[in-house]
Amino acid sequence: MKNLQFHYHMELEFSDQVWHHTYTLKCMPKTTTSQEITECSVDIIPGNKVQKGTDSFGNVMLYGNVDEPHSLFSVDVRGKAQTGISRQEDAGDNTDLSVYRYQTPLTRPGERIKALHRRVTEERKAALLFKEDAGAQERRIREQVRYYMESVHENMNYTKGVTGIDTTAEEALQSGKGVCQDYAHILLSLCREERIPARYVVGMLLGEGESHAWIEAFDGKNWIGFDPTNNLIVDDAHIKISHGRDYQDCSINRGVFTGQARQKQRILVEVREEEQKA
Repeated sequence: MKNLQFHYHMELEFSDQVWHHTYTLKCMPKTTTSQEITECSVDIIPGNKVQKGTDSFGNVMLYGNVDEPHSLFSVDVRGKAQTGISRQEDAGDNTDLSVYRYQTPLTRPGERIKALHRRVTEERKAALLFKEDAGAQERRIREQVRYYMESVHENMNYTKGVTGIDTTAEEALQSGKGVCQDYAHILLSLCREERIPARYVVGMLLGEGESHAWIEAFDGKNWIGFDPTNNLIVDDAHIKISHGRDYQDCSINRGVFTGQARQKQRILVEVREEEQKA
């Protein structure tokens, strides 16, 4: 269990002034079965009236509009989180599991993913034979997802700039290169080929960098986090922000504006562990 301080910064730089800018943001973490958000504040510039709500997956949404002309839009979310905890219930996890069993356009497998699924399933068949006792089914699912995660990590090289938000899992695996979003989509595809409910997660990781993506798979009783980029079970170094069927459901920023400007997005994340008081 860790006590973490986090700072999430997102800014949009426009090449010219824009106005009537309407936005929806998903960058606020909430208390879940594995984390408790003890403090959280939001600062949006230009300042305006911001409303708060939730989407169909239970993710926190901030939405508002900026009518006056501006060439820079920024959001800062700061707070504290206690991670690595375990709760019995989370109202946000009551979504129909069938939503997460079926492929989306971004995760739909082609021949490359299907071949990897067959190979890993066959290679690990003996290892997945547990003695039929209480908890055997849950252990089997967790181990199966772990094997899929290891195969994704082994078959991919982390490379920036070669994939985009519309790159599919099949395309990423075929190239063998991508970022955390691609790793997560491939792992989702493998899980869903086995009809294991699995969902895409956006969050923050201990250290400095950008936002991070991983998945959660349902083992029959609990949602378990798997981070294929780092090849590990999600632990108390992760802070979850949102989840959905794939990247599209967790997009940090969506909006429209008036003007002919091009926009450039920049995201910076800092998570550090609080110093223990003597």
